[in-house]
Amino acid sequence: MKPTRYVSYLRVSTAKQGASGLGIDAQRAAIATFISNSGADHLAEFIEVESGKKDDRVELKAALALCRAERASLLVAKLDRLARSVAFVSAVMDSDVTLVAADNPHASRLVLHMLAAVAEFEREQISQRTKAALAMAKARGVLLGENGRRLAERAHSQACIWSETLRPVVERARAKGIRSPTDLAAFLNEQGITSRCGGRWHPSNASRLISRLDPCAPGQP
Repeated sequence: MKPTRYVSYLRVSTAKQGASGLGIDAQRAAIATFISNSGADHLAEFIEVESGKKDDRVELKAALALCRAERASLLVAKLDRLARSVAFVSAVMDSDVTLVAADNPHASRLVLHMLAAVAEFEREQISQRTKAALAMAKARGVLLGENGRRLAERAHSQACIWSETLRPVVERARAKGIRSPTDLAAFLNEQGITSRCGGRWHPSNASRLISRLDPCAPGQP
């Protein structure tokens, strides 16, 4: 029986991240581990430097075309590297190419839809929090523009620093085979660890924690 064939798709949101490898290295490592563990064939890698909000992507189209030509599956490190949009992810799943996420390779269509919904919700929450922070800054007389961008980046940086304190706990969870946001939330609650806001963990904030740790970089919508 021939091994499964994969075409990998990696995405970062800014040219700066693309040039530095920020985010790409973590995705590539996750994909390499998955390929090695599954004994599959890795046919090609496509890298996109584009916002997850944009649907028209040249590299993704090329990756899907190669999948069809070679009867291969499209492989992403995490579902949100494809998109944080239920409609977009659904469109890919409804095409004639099989979609696989390395961090949750056995996920059913229902689970993939749920993960896409969580990612979309997170994107909306980030946008709302950023707008609220900018509005508060403007009310205090802070000049927006460059200052607003720095404010948003600083808020994200502080969240990432806090998330790093939980990395050992997350690593322990992963050692137990815990991967999904739902299972991680349950594990953190069982350990008596509170969220950043001091409350309980849910799939939404557990997913946010995972995103900050791997990779933990600004501009990963």
